[in-house]
Amino acid sequence: MQYKDALDYEDSLKLGEGVKFDNEKVDWTLVPFKAMEPVVRVLEHGAKKYSADNWKIVKNARHRYLAAAYRHMNAINDGEWVDDKETGGSGEPHAAHVICCMLFLLWFDMVGYKDE
Repeated sequence: MQYKDALDYEDSLKLGEGVKFDNEKVDWTLVPFKAMEPVVRVLEHGAKKYSADNWKIVKNARHRYLAAAYRHMNAINDGEWVDDKETGGSGEPHAAHVICCMLFLLWFDMVGYKDE
């Protein structure tokens, strides 16, 4: 049962039902968190290789992270699914790298980041 306002609360008590006004809140249960694990490992790899949150201060970041996303997508297109650890990569799926790059670009837009 959905409740539109506090007046519905009284009715819910009569029915013995609890009320939680969360209809307009983001439903985080829709996120496939298991699929986010390699994304977090890519972020950890970057934090160790550079420093945590270094991606926020990279010059010309929009262009560079978009270019990085394209490189990882091209690797996937060529049939290479994992960023090869033997050649200095993370050992994580290229798709996880693409997601990281896209998250960075989304964050830049959300905070009003301006490229230099």
